Amino acid sequence: MSDVLVAPEGVSVRFMLEADPSPGLLPRLLAPFARRDLTPHRMWSHLGHDGMHVEIAVESAPETDVAMVAGNLRQVVGVRSVVQVRGNTVHRAA
Repeated sequence: MSDVLVAPEGVSVRFMLEADPSPGLLPRLLAPFARRDLTPHRMWSHLGHDGMHVEIAVESAPETDVAMVAGNLRQVVGVRSVVQVRGNTVHRAA
């Protein structure tokens, strides 16, 4: 009988951010994911006339990591707002 590895359950979440434009912004936004060994499945950014719009999506992450990442993203210099989208649920912060 062989052992079967089952991936831990996790949540799918998208972080939608508004921030001041900065050359170092995108690497700073990815750092909280890297510290937790999470690889985003999608990242999108757009520089608009009112600032930088960024979306970072993770398909399956532990709930505790999602909460920590959200807190870290709110602390990144230049970030004005962070919105979490999980399924049909929107969580606003910052």
